[in-house]
Amino acid sequence: MKFGINILNFGPGTNPESLRRWAKFAEDTGFHLLMISDHVAITPDVQSQFPAPFYDPFISLGWLAAATNRIELGTTVIILPYRHPLLTARMAANIDRLSDGRFILGVGVGWAKQEFEALDIPFEQRGTITNEYLEAIKIYWSNDIASYGGQFVSFKNVYSGPRPARSPYPPIWVGGASEAALRRAVRYGDAWHPYGVRLDWLQEEGLPKLRQIAEEEEKPVPALCPRIALLLHQTALAETGRKAGQGTIDQIRSDLEALAVLGAETVLLDTYNGQPDQTLYPERDWELLALLAERVLDLENQSLR
Repeated sequence: MKFGINILNFGPGTNPESLRRWAKFAEDTGFHLLMISDHVAITPDVQSQFPAPFYDPFISLGWLAAATNRIELGTTVIILPYRHPLLTARMAANIDRLSDGRFILGVGVGWAKQEFEALDIPFEQRGTITNEYLEAIKIYWSNDIASYGGQFVSFKNVYSGPRPARSPYPPIWVGGASEAALRRAVRYGDAWHPYGVRLDWLQEEGLPKLRQIAEEEEKPVPALCPRIALLLHQTALAETGRKAGQGTIDQIRSDLEALAVLGAETVLLDTYNGQPDQTLYPERDWELLALLAERVLDLENQSLR
């Protein structure tokens, strides 16, 4: 099982140097993956949770590709309806080339209604748009000259070079926990990338539903690659309603062991707890991640201690 870090690309403490230091910490500590999040228009609903400055994920990852050597780079997640799929496909393919095949495209439908309004994108149709854009992106990546015709986007005879370094294209991780998101992961994704889930829900509802949909669609079951929010406590939390990653070190270790049993291929660790001033002191996040690396994660062997 691989382990990654969600590095913070927003908030009052975020700047080019902090992004570089996050990436250096992740790679030097031995983590396998770093990912960053996405917003385009920082409207009040976004600002209240993930305030400006908000660094663009594609530009930031392109820069961090040159500042790193081995660690994989990805998005958790880009909001796919916000950009024309030709632009998304081209930027992703460029980063994959510039990083020598280290890019992962994590995608989601989005939630910030005011942001959709600012970008003049129909909020109620974001799921349908996302599905169509995924189809278009995969066609673009798979052909030297690409054409696609759909309800929301059409293009003809578009030259796609440079093609992605990975063959046939970079891994696609699909976020979300609704039935529509699970079906999207099965139809278009290489991995399902849920966030903030309870282990009992994942075992009893999420994964069985994913397998059921895969059987219905006659497609392989996507890999499980969850993102969990870390919140360390000195005393154990009640198990009822507890999300994975919350509690004592022993509870977090138990969560990761359970995810390994459930077949998780990669687990992304997210230290952000919803307090923007936290970005002013990234060393505190690094202390927690270093503690986990020392006491729980066997990063070199992709297993648990």
